[in-house]
Amino acid sequence: MRRIVVTGGTRGIGAGVAAVLAEAGCEVIAASVSQAEIDTFSGPDGIECRLLDVTDDASVAALFSGLDRLDGLVNCAGILSRGREYEIDVFRRVLEVNLTGTMRCCLAAHPLLAESGGAIVNTASMLSTFGGPLVPAYSASKGGVAQLTKALAGNWASVGIRVNAVAPGWIETEMTQGLRDAPEREAAILARTPLNRWGKPAEVGALVKWLLSEEAKFVTGSVYPVDGGYLAM
Repeated sequence: MRRIVVTGGTRGIGAGVAAVLAEAGCEVIAASVSQAEIDTFSGPDGIECRLLDVTDDASVAALFSGLDRLDGLVNCAGILSRGREYEIDVFRRVLEVNLTGTMRCCLAAHPLLAESGGAIVNTASMLSTFGGPLVPAYSASKGGVAQLTKALAGNWASVGIRVNAVAPGWIETEMTQGLRDAPEREAAILARTPLNRWGKPAEVGALVKWLLSEEAKFVTGSVYPVDGGYLAM
């Protein structure tokens, strides 16, 4: 049974990814910074929840050093602060979670993944491609995740670690609830989305599952949109 760590795995896209992987027979560790989320999390069998703060070196080291084997890492931990990211402290915090936190977990997982020939899937965004005026930190962090993915893929291929990223568009999560509750905003989003609907976390999970699988063993350094065609318009 393959063991996969999913950071941010108790809510939103991360929870959807964790569920898809568990249903595929993987042993999943869903890591979260929130004990409350862990206490209320409900998912399929095969998911173990653990505390993890991706901004804290000791927390990350404690999680990964306690594992004797690891076959995959999915970095889904992420935050945004719409409308506040022009405040430098908020800007710094978003980058620390989304970008530096991703790198911190990749580095911690590296020895185990090199031993198993495992794979990493990072979470970029459609905002890796274009900017979000209300979320400059989120946009910058996700642009950084896309480029980090390519850099790590080039460096770590020599030890057999593949590194790819998914770039979700408008997905039904807590993060997009406010937009889905605003009829004018939702209408504008759907009008530009060729498939004319919101995506599901499990649909991101399906792509992550493939990228971690042997079927994708010649795929590395790629960033895959999961956006219903939004970027094509």
